[in-house]
Amino acid sequence: MGAEVGTGTKSEPNVVPLCDILLVLLIIFMVITPVAQKGIDINLPESSSGGTEGEPPSATKSIVLTLEADQSLDINNRPVTLDLLESELRTIYQTRTTKTIFIRADETVLYESVLKVIDIAKGAGIEVLGVIPERYQSAQ
Repeated sequence: MGAEVGTGTKSEPNVVPLCDILLVLLIIFMVITPVAQKGIDINLPESSSGGTEGEPPSATKSIVLTLEADQSLDINNRPVTLDLLESELRTIYQTRTTKTIFIRADETVLYESVLKVIDIAKGAGIEVLGVIPERYQSAQ
């Protein structure tokens, strides 16, 4: 008589385990991503049309820490030694509400020395650190 239609077996892929694996991977990446991102938050300086080039922003109310080529330090053109830097910064910033400092270094100073000064400033309680990006050469 007639042949029956549909007696053969059909195989379809089972996608449920694949979806489970994808969800587990998604959760793993969501947990790892915030932990893997490390860095320093920075605010880039905005250029101003006024003012003299090489002059720190609003020098009257901001504190500028300068690292000279001979490793000497100045705070707003007042000399200070590396040993007394932290105590001097604590004294300056104990009455200020904004704990912001600008750091400027001679272009020949090693990066290690600048980082040491940044660490001391952070240890003194300074919250915001700005780096003056203009090339600077010490007056010899």
